[in-house]
Amino acid sequence: MSKKTIALLPGDGIGPEIVAAAKLLLQALGDYNFQEYPLGGASLDAHGVALTPEVLDACRQADAVLMGAVGDYKQRSPELDRPEVGIDQIRQGLKIYANLRPIKLYSALLNSSPLKREIIEGTDILLVRELSSGSYFGKKVEGTEVASDNCEYTRQQVENIAHLAFQLAETRGQKFKVTSIDKANVLASSRLWRHVVNEVSGSHSGIELEHMLVDNAAMQLISRPRDFDVLLTENLFGDILSDEMATIVSSLGMIPSAGLSLHGPGLYESAHGSAPDIAGAGIANPIATFLAVALLFRYQFQDEDKASSIERAVEKTITRHRTADLVRLADTEDSEPKEALIVVNTQEMTDAVTSNL
Repeated sequence: MSKKTIALLPGDGIGPEIVAAAKLLLQALGDYNFQEYPLGGASLDAHGVALTPEVLDACRQADAVLMGAVGDYKQRSPELDRPEVGIDQIRQGLKIYANLRPIKLYSALLNSSPLKREIIEGTDILLVRELSSGSYFGKKVEGTEVASDNCEYTRQQVENIAHLAFQLAETRGQKFKVTSIDKANVLASSRLWRHVVNEVSGSHSGIELEHMLVDNAAMQLISRPRDFDVLLTENLFGDILSDEMATIVSSLGMIPSAGLSLHGPGLYESAHGSAPDIAGAGIANPIATFLAVALLFRYQFQDEDKASSIERAVEKTITRHRTADLVRLADTEDSEPKEALIVVNTQEMTDAVTSNL
């Protein structure tokens, strides 16, 4: 059997550091063919565009794509792309239609969240976000007096993401529940969304469906997060809510992201940004990228054993080892003696997780 090819897109800022760490993790799990390409600011510096056609074609030919992070503070010619343009282009080029973000609170981090443990303990949410349409991709009107972003969804787009959410709720085997987020009391696109989700629900009789307006959801996710199972959202709402939910698990450095394609390789990454202010310092938290590798094994390679082994290794590691973003004052209080925690850098965290595999 031929080796699987994983395209690596390190990107900018701390991207190269966390992708290098993830590569070490992958090498500890098996023999893979790695091909590395520039994206974002790195591609602008090398080629004058955020993503070249050659890199996109190479990613399409790969078995999976692992991305670091994109974005920097460099001032470039106005004629050039912004680095972030590369993210939209790679997603569109790979026909990524769904974004999965697991919001799981590991017990070792109960004291690291700013929220009370009696509220957040047991939180395990899977956010399923539509990623191919909505206001991010609609027609835009730029202007200094009037501007607009068109939010448009088709029946087929809503059906695709809704079926995925119900299927994932079935396989998770938790609450067998999908909470669909919209703003149907105001937006026409949300009324279509709710109508189609109701229709799709009829094909998944074992799954409970509830609808929730996005403003209410923003409150409920913080006040009672463990009551949720699968969260189904359109593009913009999912982008906002996923960052809000990072508060529950203490840091964006704990949230992985999987971009699924209807045909071809998926795009796997951490949910956080490129953090150019700490780039090169060797202190970036690689865990979200490690967990993205777990999603790669689960959803791309259908290898649950490797996916679970990574998640167990992470869970074991963070009981003692933390990067600085995972340490709060509460960690050093009576429930967890100060000497029990070891604050580590990127390489030390990588070594610890790999050892715990």
